[in-house]
Amino acid sequence: MPVNRCTLFWVYSSGNKKTFERLVRLRNVAQAIAPAPGPPPIQDVRRSHVRARGVEFHVTEAGGPEGLPVLLLHGWPQHHYAWRHLLADPPPRLRLIAPDLPGYGWSGAPPHRWFKQAVADDVLALMDALDLQRVLLVGHDWGGFIGHLLALQSPDRVSAYLALNISHPWNTARTLAPHIWRLLTYQPAMALCGGFLMRHTDLAARAIHGALADRDAISREEVACFSERFRDPVCARASRDTYRTFWCLELPHGVRNPEQRRSTVSTLALVGTADLALHPALAAAHTARADDYRCELVYGCGHFIAEERPALVRRRLQDMAAGITQA
Repeated sequence: MPVNRCTLFWVYSSGNKKTFERLVRLRNVAQAIAPAPGPPPIQDVRRSHVRARGVEFHVTEAGGPEGLPVLLLHGWPQHHYAWRHLLADPPPRLRLIAPDLPGYGWSGAPPHRWFKQAVADDVLALMDALDLQRVLLVGHDWGGFIGHLLALQSPDRVSAYLALNISHPWNTARTLAPHIWRLLTYQPAMALCGGFLMRHTDLAARAIHGALADRDAISREEVACFSERFRDPVCARASRDTYRTFWCLELPHGVRNPEQRRSTVSTLALVGTADLALHPALAAAHTARADDYRCELVYGCGHFIAEERPALVRRRLQDMAAGITQA
């Protein structure tokens, strides 16, 4: 008889710890016997594994190797496949580079508890390993927050930054307070028992479906490409640590010590107005400490903007790239 997720959740909820642990062992043995699925296919991409700062990065590339480097950072609960529309049809004269962030997708586990600044350092080390002196940076969700930190830390390495559906780092307790309820809908549960939730429930799939304004933008099969990867213990643990570190350490520190650094990197933020996870006010230009920061509202779009509005993201990326190549 197969050990399904509903059975595991029922036994876990009943408090029968020994039975639960026995069933989990049986399930893990079955999963170990089955061949581990590889990355989902994308036409004409190049894949590699690059070690940087103790992380074995899985990197997917598309476009000419001599093109302008574009670094694509995904968010939760996804991996490099979030950029499949761009990777399958790379804009001319651009070299697209989409790593799986540490512990996500097919990258190895990070040697830390997913501290966001440490992940930014990991990404910078990956750029060094790939001999990327400067990149046009694109980031979504947590990858977007990592992008902001990277632009603040090493502005000389970032030509311009396209931030997708992510708050900027200059929010204070006052600007965050009216919208904190959005974070409470799932993040504390992820911080507390995210490893279990990602491995043994459908939380990842529900999170993706629930954050879409256009329910047809991501197919069930594509959702499964994301959610099923988090059954892996490394991915489940990284997912949990993403939120545990945020709630236990980073959020309290940020409230006490608001970000004071000023960004000198030209930044365009795209924010879907129907995003249930992020209110546009948290990415507003008037609260940003930046020399050149613009925020464009995308009406009727949910959280996963690269998939709900791939043509718009492509146009904005091309516009920013044109500005760089002409400079």
